[in-house]
Amino acid sequence: MILIVIYLGLAIVPWIGQLAAHLLSPILAAGMLLAARKAVEGQALSASDVFAGFERSTSPLATLGLAYLAAMLLVVGVALLFAGGGVAGGLAIGSATGITLALSGILLAGGSWLALSLPVLMALWFAPALVVFNEVPPARALAASFTACLKNTFVLLVYALIVLVLAFLAALPFGLGFLVLGPVVAGSMYASYRDIFIHA
Repeated sequence: MILIVIYLGLAIVPWIGQLAAHLLSPILAAGMLLAARKAVEGQALSASDVFAGFERSTSPLATLGLAYLAAMLLVVGVALLFAGGGVAGGLAIGSATGITLALSGILLAGGSWLALSLPVLMALWFAPALVVFNEVPPARALAASFTACLKNTFVLLVYALIVLVLAFLAALPFGLGFLVLGPVVAGSMYASYRDIFIHA
């Protein structure tokens, strides 16, 4: 609930809120991962666990946030470049062919955004866990996370499809399902980290 309130609050602020959300994501993710480890060890959880990333490995986690923010700004920039070029060309032509060109530009922008976002998410997926649990430097954590995701591509694709379906179902009851899905995803992130980096 605390995380949802934080992200909703950031979403209200145009531009700056979205930038801050990207910057804070690794720090908040670390808090959820630390809480998941406490749950596995049978320790009692508290609301302050959400902010544990601000008390442990804060600087490396913030570096991950900066890298994530810079990468996503680049991805959005490339996507807007494709979209803007297609729309501008379509308007210049001003006919059915122009409309087709504009739509093609928008589709190309969406495809490029998806294609470029995927490696960014792969690099970030395990990076907060590696930083906070193993004290791995940010650059090495990003590289190790990307490699781990690449080696487990099929499993992670299945996982992503399951999460997408669950997210759709969670959104149906006015978004209240995310109160359950959020902790489940955090727990699954911690479990996958242990399976790949500890139990391997």
